[in-house]
Amino acid sequence: MFLWIFFNGFLLIPNLVVAYSTDECYYKIKEDFHQEGDVVIGVFFPLHIYYTGMKFSHAYLPHYLKDFLMHNPLSNYNCKKENKAAAVLTGTSWTTSAHIGTLLQLYKFPQVGYSITFGPFDPILSNQGQFSSLYQMSPKDTFLSHAIVSLMVHFHWTWVGLLLPDDHRGTNILSDLREKFQSSRVCMAFVEMIPGTWNSFSNKFWKNLEKIRESLANVIIIYGDTDSLQGLMRNLGQQYFTQKVWVMNSQWDATNHAEYFMLDSFHGSFIFEHHYEEMIEFTNFIRRVNPYKYPEDNYLPKLWHLFFKCRFSELDCQLLEICQPNASLEFLPRHIFNTAMNEESFNIYKAVYAVAKSLHEMSLQQVQLQPHANGMTMVFFPWQLHHFLRKIIVEDNTSLDWKQKSDAEYDILNFWNFPKGLGLKVKVGTFSSNTAQHQQLSLHEQMIQWPEKFSEIPPSVCNERCGPGFRKVALEGKAVCCYDCTSCPDNEISNETDVDQCMKCPENHFANRGKNHCLQKAVSFLAHEDPLGMILTCIALCFSALTVVVLGVFVKHKDTPIVKANNRSLSYILLIALTICFLCSLLFIGRPNTVTCILQQTTFGGAFTVVLATVLAKAITVVIAFRITFPGRVVRWLIISRAPNFIIPFCSIIQLILCCIWLGISPPYIDQDAHAEYGHVIIVCNKGSAIAFHCVLGYLCSLALGSYIMAFLSRNLPDTFNEAKFLSFSMLVFFCVWVTFLPVYHSTKGKVMVAMEVFSILASSAAILGFIFAPKCYIILLKPDKNSLQYMRERNHPRRNKSLKT
Repeated sequence: MFLWIFFNGFLLIPNLVVAYSTDECYYKIKEDFHQEGDVVIGVFFPLHIYYTGMKFSHAYLPHYLKDFLMHNPLSNYNCKKENKAAAVLTGTSWTTSAHIGTLLQLYKFPQVGYSITFGPFDPILSNQGQFSSLYQMSPKDTFLSHAIVSLMVHFHWTWVGLLLPDDHRGTNILSDLREKFQSSRVCMAFVEMIPGTWNSFSNKFWKNLEKIRESLANVIIIYGDTDSLQGLMRNLGQQYFTQKVWVMNSQWDATNHAEYFMLDSFHGSFIFEHHYEEMIEFTNFIRRVNPYKYPEDNYLPKLWHLFFKCRFSELDCQLLEICQPNASLEFLPRHIFNTAMNEESFNIYKAVYAVAKSLHEMSLQQVQLQPHANGMTMVFFPWQLHHFLRKIIVEDNTSLDWKQKSDAEYDILNFWNFPKGLGLKVKVGTFSSNTAQHQQLSLHEQMIQWPEKFSEIPPSVCNERCGPGFRKVALEGKAVCCYDCTSCPDNEISNETDVDQCMKCPENHFANRGKNHCLQKAVSFLAHEDPLGMILTCIALCFSALTVVVLGVFVKHKDTPIVKANNRSLSYILLIALTICFLCSLLFIGRPNTVTCILQQTTFGGAFTVVLATVLAKAITVVIAFRITFPGRVVRWLIISRAPNFIIPFCSIIQLILCCIWLGISPPYIDQDAHAEYGHVIIVCNKGSAIAFHCVLGYLCSLALGSYIMAFLSRNLPDTFNEAKFLSFSMLVFFCVWVTFLPVYHSTKGKVMVAMEVFSILASSAAILGFIFAPKCYIILLKPDKNSLQYMRERNHPRRNKSLKT
């Protein structure tokens, strides 16, 4: 059975924008759009009237239009009793739907809610006990607040204003937004609850207007319907708030109701619209439609006369001739006529589709019950349609939403009015709550047009944002979005704006001067190419070469008295050990490795142990040779057995044991010091066991102290070439150098620490070389006359005779 479904009439409700001119034929012709059919559907459309580009209230209508509407209070209403409407479609606002629903419920008329201007899903209208005959086609706005807050977070808008209706819907959305704002650290700059009876010319309006204008919030969220916000929005549009970014819900889309002069004020606005697939067939129909193809349509000739200046007949207001045969509604500006099906139109389509499908299901049931009634007119009561509507709309909503995916998906539209008068809404992104959280919001930022005042993303914050290199500091007594900015601590960065905490750079990186990037640290060590390393290397090589020269001089003059006088074997050992000490300092210069780290400490400890043990042996030799308090037999045994020579291996074995324990417990290893020098990672040799290192160093100091004491006791013994006082001076300098080394060493870091150790080795070695061998070399090379047996006899005989007399 094929059913004809027609609309039974239209009740004028002041909201819909319809154009009128001074032509009297506009109210002479029959204004209803009615045609007989098997089933008739009644529709309540809203109407808002403006005249020649200016908006009029009912009291300011032209006299002929006013006369037409006072004499025809129920214009376009068909009250034929024999053709009652099977269903009634309503919309506009929840109050209108509730009132009409209550009225029609008395007569069991099914009502399918849709909206042309707002039409949100309202939980009050879902109360089946109160509105059992009312159905809502608009999807729920369950995720609208989530989608809006996601947009705020994406653009870092933390200081946002709100304009909401002063009713249960405004209270609900305010509660949702406040909860989402708190979790996302977004703050409300102001909240204005607009009452339904709000007068735009009241004192409150001007106060609110100044509050909105002076607020630092460049982003304002608007949620509401035409009844509650239209007066406010028109005044805002007239004030040209081009410095604000408006974020609106699709049911209240100011661009759908804005006159031409309001378009600039909403350029760059964002509109959240439920996602649905575009209906190409509808768009193509609108592009091809004209008065000549559909002569029964009473409204198409009026549109052609208004938009394309076509001539009318005075009698029936029909077009007199073919006017612009290529004229199409798609050429009109978008703010005048949009050829694409918007969300409101789509809800109307769904409503009609639901009624049609319900009637189809009902007809199939009647055919099954009365198989021989084919060809008979379908007879039913309107209340019988409820069962099928409820099943299709409530229980089987998925089949109805074959073009719409879910109420969790939104299209984000950006309103363009450049060039002026364009009035175009462009899809720039989507929001889907069914995907991962970081993928829910998708935006094409390059397509977004901002208000003319802004050349880039406008800020909407309580104060200036903390740029890279800074972090936020909360201000006591103020909102969390109002804060101060402070620089990041050392070696910490922030490469984003408005961060709560700075991020510490990894060990092998360092913060740049701006503290917004971590840079790779350069590897650094005491290299031979460095000025300091080059100087120390040259000093070590020069002193080692000088020591070898001194050794050669002593070998060359080995038979002279001055060389033989102080145990030349010990002198040779001491010079060789000093050469090794000078050369071991080179192990501390250059890139460290595992071998050099171990050799540094063992070579240093072993070489200096031999040096100090040799000095101790020299001092003991002098004491043994000239101390007459020892019995003669003991002295002769000590001299003949060369007992002082055993001091060197004995002391070296003790140091060797200490080094072996050190290497066995915690040997030195390669380490990195990332904090000693800015921008560098210093590669150094870690001593391993600090206790073992200090034990080795303490043992050397004890040998030096013992040598100093022995040399000090024999400093005044009678001998021409007595070196005791030189030994005491050298040990005093050695002891001072290494005692001073400890606090300085622990107070420095990186390459300076290594250089300090090298300097101490060179200084102490040079002191021993200089104080002990410099006087002898002076006599050998420059005063050879004093380096003879005759000179020794001349100096020793007077002293010996004088002592014998005493």
